[in-house]
Amino acid sequence: MPSDGVIGVLRQEWNGVRPLLQIALIVSRAIPDLIGNRCRSWLLRAAGVSIGHGTIVGGGIRIVGIGRVQDRLSIGARGWINAGSYFDASAAIEIGDDVAIGQQVLVLTQTHELGPSRRRADVLRSAPVVIGDGCWIGARAVILPGVTIEPGAVVAAGALVRSDVPRDTLVAGVPAGPVRRLD
Repeated sequence: MPSDGVIGVLRQEWNGVRPLLQIALIVSRAIPDLIGNRCRSWLLRAAGVSIGHGTIVGGGIRIVGIGRVQDRLSIGARGWINAGSYFDASAAIEIGDDVAIGQQVLVLTQTHELGPSRRRADVLRSAPVVIGDGCWIGARAVILPGVTIEPGAVVAAGALVRSDVPRDTLVAGVPAGPVRRLD
């Protein structure tokens, strides 16, 4: 096996993050999607991620960022996190109770400031993301840094959320905009 094989992958994956979390993430990704859902939740809890009772992780997910990212991700009770979801926990990510997150949702807390023409991706900036109780985030939605999605909101599949979403509102599109109020 080449020297950059498994060891190289582990070095990339670990990137200064607590090894127990990385082991939990690797093991949870090795379990087939929709099998061992409660086991994934248990592994992530054991690694220090705050996950409420009854929340299920339905497939391998990624949690990235520098340092103790497990301290910056909080997931409420009775939720559903689907396969392939990606959480950039460079800043806090707070997910409320009864939240459903679809496949391959991307939650980002870090971006670059726009720089001069010689280097457009300038200084890094981090901002927390909050997803309120009862929200539903559709497959492949992207949530950008600093966004608050208020309780009961729905983000349609494929939406790019770059600003706050009001309570009980369905948003869709790129960029996401209100489609209608929900009862």
